[in-house]
Amino acid sequence: MKKNVEVEIRGPLSKSENCSLSKILRSKGKFIGFKNRVLIDYTELKNGGVEKRKEDIRLRVTNGIPEIILKKGEWGGSDKRKEISIKGKPGEFDTFVELFGALGLVKGVLCIRKILVYKYRGIEFALVEVPGHSYYYEAEKMAKSNVNHLKITEQIKAICKELNLVIFEDKDFFKYIKRLNLEANEKFDFAKVSNDYFKKRFGV
Repeated sequence: MKKNVEVEIRGPLSKSENCSLSKILRSKGKFIGFKNRVLIDYTELKNGGVEKRKEDIRLRVTNGIPEIILKKGEWGGSDKRKEISIKGKPGEFDTFVELFGALGLVKGVLCIRKILVYKYRGIEFALVEVPGHSYYYEAEKMAKSNVNHLKITEQIKAICKELNLVIFEDKDFFKYIKRLNLEANEKFDFAKVSNDYFKKRFGV
């Protein structure tokens, strides 16, 4: 059975905490790589707001590789969601956006992220920079759908606490997402962008 359930914990970081955590993970874990990511979240404006989301539809391009992402399940500071992903080829992101537009997915939230990824004690840590705004981390483990996800969540939480990391409570996580939407993320409207918008703006 394929590991397609993402068990994830999130928490805030200051700039200095981000640097310190990066040093710890690099020295005691394994550096996986850097992700330069642009994404459109098509679910943000639907279903009554971020708190009630049970479906996550996104297009994203990471280091030039476009991807269609669907995540199903409740989310928050800690969550477990089934993830389905289809990757494309470099240069196809604008085509993906056009395809979604033709299907009626025309408005969303545009996000830009810079991510350092590490492996530490069997957990993937992503240290995320929202350029010019803030930092946060994501600690995740992929699992099969038939395993005890609560046990995995508790394992991740225990390691985060050993690293003296704050873990988002759901209410604080949703508050942070709303602040990002007001202060850092952009509103995206397919009707208002030109052909090859993402290639011209981001080179993807």
